[in-house]
Amino acid sequence: MQLHVGYAVPRAGIPAAASFRRWVEAALRGARRRKSTELAIRIVDTDEGRALNHDYRGKDYATNVLSFPAELPPGVALPLIGDLAICAPVVAREAAEQGKPPRDHWAHLTVHGVLHLLGHDHIEEAQAEAMEALETRILAGLGIPDPYTPA
Repeated sequence: MQLHVGYAVPRAGIPAAASFRRWVEAALRGARRRKSTELAIRIVDTDEGRALNHDYRGKDYATNVLSFPAELPPGVALPLIGDLAICAPVVAREAAEQGKPPRDHWAHLTVHGVLHLLGHDHIEEAQAEAMEALETRILAGLGIPDPYTPA
């Protein structure tokens, strides 16, 4: 697995690349992804998070994680599955509001984003239940409690 982590914010309080690697690998294992995989994670600030959410989703606010699945041309066989943008200030605020350790929330959002890159979604209720159950199993394997149970 190839992972590229870029920090567009000061790194204080942000997990190290090794942590992101561990969480991505857990998500890939949990989703039974056996193929070679490459992705990038960019840690952004509120301004960049808001601009990305506006430009790609038409929503004028920063959100916690955005997933950009790779759209490779037909016949191009690369291991690239896409990119994630994770907004550090939103992650910190949500962890505090939800009474969760920030590291656990970072792990959850990383796993969540990777699952989106692999085609999982939560638009319909059945999809949401399946995705949440998979996230919960993956996080449990990392020693992280169910993120959907209130703290």
